Amino acid sequence: MNSPGTSSVYQGGQTTSGRQGILFTAFEPSGDDHASIVIAELRRRWPALPIYAWGGRKMEAAGATIIERTGEAAVMGIPGVGKILEHVRMNRRIEEWLDTQRLALHIPVDSPDANFPICRLAKERGMRVVHLVAPQLWAWREGRIKKLRRLSDLVLCVLPFEENWFLKRGMKARFVGHPLFDQPLDETSLRSRASKIPGFRDGAPFDPAAPRLALMPGSRPVEIKRSFVPLMEAFTQLKGDFPGLVATLAVTKPAVEDELRRRAMALYGRWPTDLHVVVGDTDAVVRWCDMAIVASGTVTLQVAKQLKPMVTFYRFNKLWKMPARVLGRFLFKTDLFTLPNLIAGKRVVPELVPYFGSGHELAVGVYRLMRQPGYADDQRAALEQIVSQFQGHRAGPMSADAIEEVLGLRPGGAAAAGQVGAGSITSGR
Repeated sequence: MNSPGTSSVYQGGQTTSGRQGILFTAFEPSGDDHASIVIAELRRRWPALPIYAWGGRKMEAAGATIIERTGEAAVMGIPGVGKILEHVRMNRRIEEWLDTQRLALHIPVDSPDANFPICRLAKERGMRVVHLVAPQLWAWREGRIKKLRRLSDLVLCVLPFEENWFLKRGMKARFVGHPLFDQPLDETSLRSRASKIPGFRDGAPFDPAAPRLALMPGSRPVEIKRSFVPLMEAFTQLKGDFPGLVATLAVTKPAVEDELRRRAMALYGRWPTDLHVVVGDTDAVVRWCDMAIVASGTVTLQVAKQLKPMVTFYRFNKLWKMPARVLGRFLFKTDLFTLPNLIAGKRVVPELVPYFGSGHELAVGVYRLMRQPGYADDQRAALEQIVSQFQGHRAGPMSADAIEEVLGLRPGGAAAAGQVGAGSITSGR
């Protein structure tokens, strides 16, 4: 376990409040992604700033001292008893560790249910709290806004509409942009990587006799398990109607590919012809395709960034079919679920959420993109407007700016108000 020691980052070794350092807590792979770019930016600016984390490998590579590894067994939806007890035990360890520190700031990353107890521990110890990636209270459990106001000083939002939503409800918030849009697309590199996928047609017009279809089953194990069969059913139906169709399945890890190939053998006795697999390069698959069927999630923004038409869905366990229909009206505060639609404030891409059907409905969505005049072009135009809302916002630098202000490392921040973190720093910039 790490002790705080004396850091050269502050004059005299600490801030005027006697506090130093930041704790990040992230519990999902997406949280590891988001936090890592902010940590890297802070580390670039302030090389000696103490940064600790309950987090993942990317956060460690970015420069955080990892106290415990998290995020490699994330769950979606309601956690089981075992997962809840695991977090209770972890919170006790975090509490004990915090009692050995004099930290200035806690940065919880998304995952409000896992992070709120830690925010409380931080507040009890006089720390400030900046929530990175706004909890999606606008979608469900809006009542938690009171808890968020009590336990957080600032929310950093990655979606354009969120800032206004939180400000209207009395929560300080700032739109910082989404990491996916921090860097422009490298067309040369994308073209090179996409060219390695069979069926690549660089710059050629869409050929309805030989469409290129991307299939994106999600990143979490439960998502992949539930989405794989309807994706295969949609592919089989489309392949029967368009023999020249070629599809590519985008997966995150080699182990996922191995598991899906085993499932295909068990279900169908073979791997489908003209279905290719690309591991760990979703952007190349998007560059390669004409259109995509996408399990709803952050990947929809990756597809939107390249202005590729898509059909989106999120498949639930069939046992939830009746409860979802009955309770959904009370649990969910939005009629839209897919990120492009939420940002646009209207349905610009087809979304089947919650989805309990076969692959037929997904195939019908692709037929419309291929055959309905103007349908795909209208979607591309709408996606362009969505992407434009992220221009001028870079999540890494803007999040670091906000954190500096809270710590009093920038003019007008906490130092000017005499709050936590006031002190002079030898900058690495």
